[in-house]
Amino acid sequence: MYWDVVEVNAQPNFRLFVRFADGLAGSISLREDDLTGALAPLRNANLFNQVFIDQGAVAWPGNIDLAPDAMYEDIASQQETLQPSERGGAKVPLTH
Repeated sequence: MYWDVVEVNAQPNFRLFVRFADGLAGSISLREDDLTGALAPLRNANLFNQVFIDQGAVAWPGNIDLAPDAMYEDIASQQETLQPSERGGAKVPLTH
């Protein structure tokens, strides 16, 4: 699908750079307050930095993953408000 993740890189402060199959790219900022329940282990920076792609989804060891469609929508909606020179590095809070 167009929202399959093809590139992901961990960044400081619980941020991820994500590129999708259709070329859309941007940064997602996960708020530490949202890292609860199944996502709580991601508060450990060493684990957070082990991010990888699993069948088009952003994932970590321990069967932790994030839905790519929600990230895609967040980045796409943020980029609609950016100037062309600003696209590709949007800060988007993940609220899902």
